[in-house]
Amino acid sequence: MDVTHLLNRVLEVWRTTTVPDGAGGEETTLVRQADVPAKVDQPAASDRLLAQQAGAAHTHDIYLQPDADVRRGDELRGGGQVFRVGYVVEPSAPVYRKAEAELTQRGD
Repeated sequence: MDVTHLLNRVLEVWRTTTVPDGAGGEETTLVRQADVPAKVDQPAASDRLLAQQAGAAHTHDIYLQPDADVRRGDELRGGGQVFRVGYVVEPSAPVYRKAEAELTQRGD
């Protein structure tokens, strides 16, 4: 099963990276990694409840191609929205990846 035709938007992947600060130390910054095709959905109520019980926020499911380099802690940005990835899961057959994320910023 190919999910490419369902991925109806493009999101930027931003990852926290440590870089030298020029004075012998380091600072943390977000660096743009890539653009990935995606489909953004709201999770089922039961999934949101489970996340709340575990102390996590889960406002959106983001479906990606199986080889998309998206990891826990990444930010996915696009269309005026910013999502923070809580974790990424894959089905037993690698037909897609799903990032369970929290909407942290909404554009006007």
